Amino acid sequence: MRAVLVLYFKYFLRWDDDLATSIYHTFVALCYLTPILGAVVADSWLGKFKTIIYLSIVYAIGQVAMAVSAIHDITDSNRDGTPDDLTFHVVLSMVGLFLIALGTGGIKPCVAAFGGDQFGDHQESQRRTFFSVFYLCINGGSLLSTIITPILRAQECGIHVPQKCYSLAFGVPAALMVVALVVFIVGSGMYYKAEPQGNIMLDVCKCITFAIGNRYRHRNKQYPKREHWMDWAEEKYDKLLIAQIKMVLKVLFLYIPLPMFWTLFDQKGSRWTLQATNMNGYFGSLVIQPDQMQTVNPILILTLVPIMDSVIYPLIKKCGLNFTPLKRMTVGMLLAAIAFVCAALVQIEIDKTLPTFPSTSQSDLKLLNMGNNPVTVKLGNNDPVTIPGAQASDRYYTFDVGQITVLVENPKITKTFYLADGKRQTLLIPSNIMNDWLMTDDLTSKPQEGNNAIRFVNGMSTPLNISIASAYFDVIEPFYDSNYTHIKNGKAQFKLWSGSQSCEYSKDFGFGSSYTFFVQGTLVFGTNCHEYITMVEDIEPNSVHMALQIPQYFFITAGEVMFSVTGLEFSYSQAPSNMKAVLQAGWLLTVAIGNFIVLIVAELAKLPKQWAEYVLFASLLVAVCIIFSIMAYFYTYIDPTEIEAKFRKNEDEDKKDDKNKLPKTEVEMAKRHVIKNHDDNYKASQTKM
Repeated sequence: MRAVLVLYFKYFLRWDDDLATSIYHTFVALCYLTPILGAVVADSWLGKFKTIIYLSIVYAIGQVAMAVSAIHDITDSNRDGTPDDLTFHVVLSMVGLFLIALGTGGIKPCVAAFGGDQFGDHQESQRRTFFSVFYLCINGGSLLSTIITPILRAQECGIHVPQKCYSLAFGVPAALMVVALVVFIVGSGMYYKAEPQGNIMLDVCKCITFAIGNRYRHRNKQYPKREHWMDWAEEKYDKLLIAQIKMVLKVLFLYIPLPMFWTLFDQKGSRWTLQATNMNGYFGSLVIQPDQMQTVNPILILTLVPIMDSVIYPLIKKCGLNFTPLKRMTVGMLLAAIAFVCAALVQIEIDKTLPTFPSTSQSDLKLLNMGNNPVTVKLGNNDPVTIPGAQASDRYYTFDVGQITVLVENPKITKTFYLADGKRQTLLIPSNIMNDWLMTDDLTSKPQEGNNAIRFVNGMSTPLNISIASAYFDVIEPFYDSNYTHIKNGKAQFKLWSGSQSCEYSKDFGFGSSYTFFVQGTLVFGTNCHEYITMVEDIEPNSVHMALQIPQYFFITAGEVMFSVTGLEFSYSQAPSNMKAVLQAGWLLTVAIGNFIVLIVAELAKLPKQWAEYVLFASLLVAVCIIFSIMAYFYTYIDPTEIEAKFRKNEDEDKKDDKNKLPKTEVEMAKRHVIKNHDDNYKASQTKM
């Protein structure tokens, strides 16, 4: 669903790039915050099974709300293909996204863990197989969705005026989610459902809060200092738990610079997708949609992970280099920065091909000679220019004044026209210079979604009808122009007719262009009518190829493999076994913060050029990378198992000493208490199994 989300914001809700990017990353951030809450709810209250059921229902409702919000016919009262009440669609889509983010909180942390619960300690190999299949399904789903969802979006649907089918792109995942939920519920009787045992994150938070509060209460100098501030929790909490929290805090401290990586990484679904809308998606006979370029990421992940593990890392080890996990993460951050430098270079190439539109105090003017003879025209203080018959000037002329004088050499005629500020216009010069001249309004932005804006100018003395398969141009009166019609890339077949006479004209279109087709007054209907139609290019099609995005996707994916996979592996190796959930919560928090940074920069930086924003993000990540490398240099690797064993040994020795000090009657009472606890624990473990 995320594959098409930013395009839905921009083209359906008609938000600008910055707002679309901000809301997209707010949604992604929420999707990485709610799993922390979902894990606490599952472990402390509902259990994994019920959490998955309840929040999957919320998730499905949210997805249905998104699908309904994308139906333009609901508020399209004038049947022009665009919703008239955007507030309804915005509110419904925001509610849908919130419910999806909430539902994700019950799915992300629980499904994998619930699957793992189905296997006993003697089924370790089966559990590993399950996780392999589980993550294969995740990557397979990611790959398929980024291919199929944009295809669904590119379809046209609607009751009155067909438009891009975002409702189908959101509706299919909603239907599949409902099917998946039903299948999951049907299998309820076959599952092992562990009872909630409490959440370690709550215990950690309580212990840290007590330590801080106790330290504050004993802040006077009369109290002796302790080796670590967490030692102030010893009055209430077990020393082993405190030692485990110390190990976790040591890793979490290294997490502080990590959000910057996710700031860059998650922009492949927002800024990079918007960048692709201004690029050429033809790969031979295959046409790639802008949102389908994200497919490169899961493909490269499935390729690079085994290559890194089987080839690159062993090769580095054979060279005698100590490529520690923290060094890998540092290199991963640098690769992400390189990816954004590549994105900036691509953006510079795109900017070279974009038209320069007039500012609010300027006006652009183009001339179109509708006659058969050349016309020499002088515009204001510009040099005279000769325009051949049935042709247009080769460019737009920019003026800083609101009034322009047009001088025709032969016959000598002077005309004065008022230009609209911030507009592009075309001046239609009739075949009879003495007749009225017409000024038309042209586009002042590139057509959206890679479409092509087409209009016709009728140079004939009779009305002209024009139609194509997907649209109909209103009747064009003599010496007038039609409205713009947007058509997709590919070959378009136009039918022209006047009275009983007709002919056909075809043209291949690329992405994001604008053309004016001038039908000459000498048109002869028949097989050669294309000879009497002049094509004037107002906005050139996208010429920078989408293949240029592949290097930036390669570097960001290679960075992801070295940063994300290695980061989780490092974190788990440096933390106690019962603290994995705390680290997972911390890791998800870095992703959420990273997405919040994107929306802060997008709203505050307001850089005039997109390539400058890419360079800014790359520079920030390099700076953070330097800080992280310094922190990593001073980090000392530990063995949590060894530290835990040492604490347990000390605790056992302390218990023995206390036992030896007890009177005989108290020793017997202690024995009975231990036996009773053992029986209770045994019964509890039997119930759990």
